[in-house]
Amino acid sequence: MKNIAIVCGGYSGEFEISMQSAALVKKSLNKQKYNGFLILIEKEEWHYLANDGSKSVVNKSDFTVSHNNSIIRFDGVFNAIHGTPGEDGKLLGYFDMLQIPYTSSSADTSALTFNKFHCNAFVSSYGVNIAKSLSFSRSESIDNKFIIEKLGLPVFVKPVRSGSSVGVTKVKNIEQLSEALSIAFKVDSRILIEEFIDGREIDCGVLKDGKQLVVLPLTEIISKNEFFDFEAKYDSRLADEICPAENMPEEVEDDIKALSSFLFNQLDCSGFVRFDYILTNDNLYFIEVNSVPGISETSIMPKMAKAYGYSLEEFFDIIVDAMFTN
Repeated sequence: MKNIAIVCGGYSGEFEISMQSAALVKKSLNKQKYNGFLILIEKEEWHYLANDGSKSVVNKSDFTVSHNNSIIRFDGVFNAIHGTPGEDGKLLGYFDMLQIPYTSSSADTSALTFNKFHCNAFVSSYGVNIAKSLSFSRSESIDNKFIIEKLGLPVFVKPVRSGSSVGVTKVKNIEQLSEALSIAFKVDSRILIEEFIDGREIDCGVLKDGKQLVVLPLTEIISKNEFFDFEAKYDSRLADEICPAENMPEEVEDDIKALSSFLFNQLDCSGFVRFDYILTNDNLYFIEVNSVPGISETSIMPKMAKAYGYSLEEFFDIIVDAMFTN
């Protein structure tokens, strides 16, 4: 039996989603092979959350826990932290130094993919379509009229480093722009302003099963809000998540899956990731890649896995097994 630390929490607006993801992982882990331990990561301290409701402090020097007069050591880590420090590579560098394997992409890949500005530059270098955009740091002077002249309206204003649409605003007139900039800068010191692309939002999940890539069924997102914002992502009443996506020409579906597999390899991803696109009548646009996508009961990735034919137990078994075999 291997001991698996399921790290959760984190320092971002995705804290609660991370806790929900971790709960599903613990519930679904193969109990014949793995002992799951919830490890809550917070800025002040890290704790093991025991089944009896007690908390034990994690020793950060070697990532062990003293509990009930014994020392718990971990063979591997299931990374269920969305946002910092789990999805941006910070925590993963720590595990690298301790030589503890983990389920998500490496520290450097995670840092790249979490930064939308840098990731867009990397992806577009392969000729992949991305939305026209402008990026500014908090210290720069920003001319609102210049932004509208370059990108038109509406535009999306988003923090460069955030997930689950935290800090993202859809701006439909110039009067809304300053407030949107302020909201985004509260989340990150650099922001991205992107042109609006009218099309279908399509998500593609990819995971590593041994040496083989598995591309999961495509999902179409139809938000009942202005866009697929934080509220719509986690309230099933506010968005339809159609999996498998309907009315999708076979050649288009093949292209999306092929591009996702290509990017998975070129970005040097590991574990399971989700690629988000906008599909127009003429083109496919890359939006972002989620290196630690949501895996709560309401999240898209578990729905994709079920549509593929995996049980949740099989899905998580593949993910955990992979960190010991790849």
